[in-house]
Amino acid sequence: MRKLSRRKFMQTTAAAASGVAAYGILTRPGDAAEFTFKYANNVVATHPVNVRLKEAVDKIKQETSGRMDLQIFPNNQLGGDTDVLSQLRTGAVQMFNLSGLILATYVPLASINGIGFAFKDYGQVWTAMDGALGALVRDAIGKAGLTALDNMWDNGYRQITSSTHPINTPDDLKGFKIRVPISPLWTSMFKALGASPTGINFNEVYSALQTKVVEGQENPLSLIQIAKLYEVQKYISLTNHMWDGFWTLANAQAWNGLPKNIQAIVAKHVNAAAVQERADIAKLNDTVQADLTSKGMQFNKTDAEKFRAALRKAGFYKEWKEKYGAPAWAVLEKQVGALS
Repeated sequence: MRKLSRRKFMQTTAAAASGVAAYGILTRPGDAAEFTFKYANNVVATHPVNVRLKEAVDKIKQETSGRMDLQIFPNNQLGGDTDVLSQLRTGAVQMFNLSGLILATYVPLASINGIGFAFKDYGQVWTAMDGALGALVRDAIGKAGLTALDNMWDNGYRQITSSTHPINTPDDLKGFKIRVPISPLWTSMFKALGASPTGINFNEVYSALQTKVVEGQENPLSLIQIAKLYEVQKYISLTNHMWDGFWTLANAQAWNGLPKNIQAIVAKHVNAAAVQERADIAKLNDTVQADLTSKGMQFNKTDAEKFRAALRKAGFYKEWKEKYGAPAWAVLEKQVGALS
């Protein structure tokens, strides 16, 4: 093993003490990676995100001849989303997949993809997020001191479940006690639809449904399955009321510390993995619906335009247009059509 010089030792110690990973330090030539990043996410190891990410990591290691090693930490192993976001900002974690709706606590514009009933289908989602709207959000993320890669991962459209009745029209939401994540956007939307939203952390959702603290909740189909909400819910209304995805975020200092050619290799393979994961989620949703039906859940489709009209009448779109600003709203409407 090569001995570290005193200068190199001091550099290593200083980096560790500051909470920033000692990327760029080679301690065992030929066996250790020259650059090592912690890459965190909040989904289980078997989720398509991590399956595709593992493939990307292997390709990156091979193409960089072992110089770059991304170490994956799935399923909140390094902490909850807000905690890991803090670690990312300090450099203790170098990469992180995070929902734009949660990132909005730090970069407000990042939640714009979650505007209620904005995207009519996946064609609009990817045209917007791989195009002008995504570029606008990435620019805002960059100004906040983080780096976002080009292609988002798919978390899916969100659907409403209920233990009492199916949600067919906005009128079915009047007084409906629904759990929502602790987020102004969710609360604002469901209040505008006449529901009674309650902010509850996800780890308490099952018990809140079981004890009838709330009648229903909303999440992508895959999460409804994973959390076994079919045990305490009867109806699934395919509302597609919000679309959510994960940004691949990097600590800017760590990212800029990589040689340009390694940056390009990492970005190429992670972006490609994100695009492959989108197709995986589409296939998974078909399977999940069949599985949830077999477990006794009853599905119904809805007319999104009725919900858009209700939100428009309640002033929801006008309120959020003012919050995001007219220029950003114009970019959104160029992709999805007039909302406000």
